[in-house]
Amino acid sequence: MIIEVRLINFEVKEEQNHQKESEQLNFLDETTKEIANEKEKDLVVQSPLQSKDERFGILRNEHFPENILILDTETTGLDNENDDCLEVGSILFNVKSRSVLAQQSFLLPVEINNAEKINNIPAEITRLPQPLSEAIKYFESLVRVSNVIVAHNSEFDKKWFGLKKLPQIEKPWICSMDDITWPADRQLKTRPSVRDLALAYGVPVWNAHRALTDCIYLAEVFIRCSELEKLLIRALEPKVLLRAEISYEDRYLAKNAGFRWNDAIKGAWSRKMSRRDKEKLDFPVHEVDFHS
Repeated sequence: MIIEVRLINFEVKEEQNHQKESEQLNFLDETTKEIANEKEKDLVVQSPLQSKDERFGILRNEHFPENILILDTETTGLDNENDDCLEVGSILFNVKSRSVLAQQSFLLPVEINNAEKINNIPAEITRLPQPLSEAIKYFESLVRVSNVIVAHNSEFDKKWFGLKKLPQIEKPWICSMDDITWPADRQLKTRPSVRDLALAYGVPVWNAHRALTDCIYLAEVFIRCSELEKLLIRALEPKVLLRAEISYEDRYLAKNAGFRWNDAIKGAWSRKMSRRDKEKLDFPVHEVDFHS
């Protein structure tokens, strides 16, 4: 009798595990099909002479990023020509397993830190002896094994690389603030802060404005995000620069949609987004050449 009960319990557990695996596979399959359908539509519009087999051959080459490098910097100011990066934090994250594979943080020596009140890093601390050259080599190895770099406000972070001691990064970048459209049920602003993003996913917030700390917040959010693969693929879609065609009275529509005043286009509300997201806007916009 005891043996039968144990056998029944074992069979129930096996069935539950099988059901959980099936649900995960179904989610990934549905996500892949949904993205593939959208990609196919785009390919039909952009390349009408391609055969169906050729289009699906292209779609089969699409894949989720295997490893992402979550990255953050702390700097002495906002201007990369006159200020310096004084700290880099990074976490190598495996998307499929939702696992942290490696993490690193190191300081770069500076003479003065005008942003000390924000990041709490005294300049004299950055000049203490440390294996900086080894740290940079290890950082470069993390970049090499990653498929994509993820940063919150990536436009700010990536401009420090390729300057002074920091290497140039030749990998695609995703901005977790601008490129990822977070699920509506999280009730986030269009451009959420790292703190708000963490709290929305139940991640405790204990400190801010240190590079590795912000990376940890994002990693914990990704661990809890069931739609991560879908969000990353969509975040990697090509972007176009849009100018909002709205009146002064309706400017809140652009602001709520993540457009910024006097940013990429002087004297206008503008934002970069995919053409698919462009179709969801409830106000008129005009595409602008990035280099115009």
